[in-house]
Amino acid sequence: MTISILIQGVHPNRRVYKLVLTGGPCGGKTTGQAKLATFFENLGWKVFRVPETATVLMSGGIAFGELNEEQVFDFQENLIRTMIALEDTYFTMAAKSDQNCLVICDRGLMDASAYIEHAKWLELLDKLSLKEELMCEDRYHHVIHMMSAANGAEDFYSVEDHSARFEGLELARERDKGAM
Repeated sequence: MTISILIQGVHPNRRVYKLVLTGGPCGGKTTGQAKLATFFENLGWKVFRVPETATVLMSGGIAFGELNEEQVFDFQENLIRTMIALEDTYFTMAAKSDQNCLVICDRGLMDASAYIEHAKWLELLDKLSLKEELMCEDRYHHVIHMMSAANGAEDFYSVEDHSARFEGLELARERDKGAM
């Protein structure tokens, strides 16, 4: 039995944890991801870092703040599809690793809900055949909300040096609340 499990790439004597760092803009998610990765790598764990999908997509020229309502819907749909594909790639690699693994996601599936009107969010979930209550609980082990600097540390809030960040303080606070 053990031989067949190893042949299939499943290793029962090691751990795989799937962690999401969520929150509004400028909350330290990317920095936190790097620090957690270093900590666990120093313990001998294999760490996979799922990049923030919106940043990946927007680095190709999409300016979220300039999108019309239809484009926002299409962007969020493709964002979720891409996030699922990216996360599943890392989750599969972790499941087939022969050492303890930590998969750290810079944002999770529910984060998209903070960037679209609620009625459109429900329409999107229906279109993708997703259930909100299962999007985190059945996918990730832990979700950590990192509060935006726009909430109480305004002097540290910045959109500089971040191609995907465009929100002013008030919008950043709204996004942070929406990501809870």
